[in-house]
Amino acid sequence: MVSHRRRRAILTVLGLYLFAGLFIGYFAVNAVTGNRGLRAQADLDQQMSVLQQQLTGLKAERAGLERQVALLRSERIDPDMLDERARVLLGYVDPQDLVYLLHPH
Repeated sequence: MVSHRRRRAILTVLGLYLFAGLFIGYFAVNAVTGNRGLRAQADLDQQMSVLQQQLTGLKAERAGLERQVALLRSERIDPDMLDERARVLLGYVDPQDLVYLLHPH
């Protein structure tokens, strides 16, 4: 009988340790692979760096467009820019220009 109690106590302790190990293991696995885990954080960091690069490119593009718009403002209009935009938008050609018509193959 003494042996049975001792075996039961040992199995109880082992069961508790096993349960605690599985419990901690579950949270450890989720800390690495879960929705808010370390891998998800690395993916978010990578996406953030890609988006930061896109933002930098878009800011540069916006600055270039703002410079072009500033040249077309009525206070200080650039004659070359006005001529270029009129030709593109209205299809005007200066009489002294040479026009080459290219036919696609």
